[in-house]
Amino acid sequence: MDRIETAVRMFERDFACSQSVLAAFADPADLSRETALRVAAGFGGGLARSGETCGAVVGAIMALSLRHCGDPADEPLSKERTYPAVREFLARFRALHGTIVCRELLGIDIAAPEGLQSAREQGLFKSRCPAFVRTAAEILEELL
Repeated sequence: MDRIETAVRMFERDFACSQSVLAAFADPADLSRETALRVAAGFGGGLARSGETCGAVVGAIMALSLRHCGDPADEPLSKERTYPAVREFLARFRALHGTIVCRELLGIDIAAPEGLQSAREQGLFKSRCPAFVRTAAEILEELL
């Protein structure tokens, strides 16, 4: 199974969008899947279900950072190599979905308990989020 399908399947198994994307792309960066799942756990639902930046986007940015940024202890400015790839990723994701903000992607604010409940009742996490995970993984696959 390729990394794009791995990301989507992981999300369907109830991993967060951030976990699914980062874990699917962890191996080339010498990051274990277990560590990726732990590191990305708090970013789902737009940063801990706050509805901010989509977790799939955050997971992709973490993967791009792992790929492009050298050891910051040796190269403090190596983060500069990461920024163009991240900007390209963001531009492509926005071009396809109009935004990178979770609450805007879902059309509901999941930060509020009633919004989260409504999103669950409407099945938004199952109907919309897999497309965001897939898009993030597809763009990431192209950029890596």
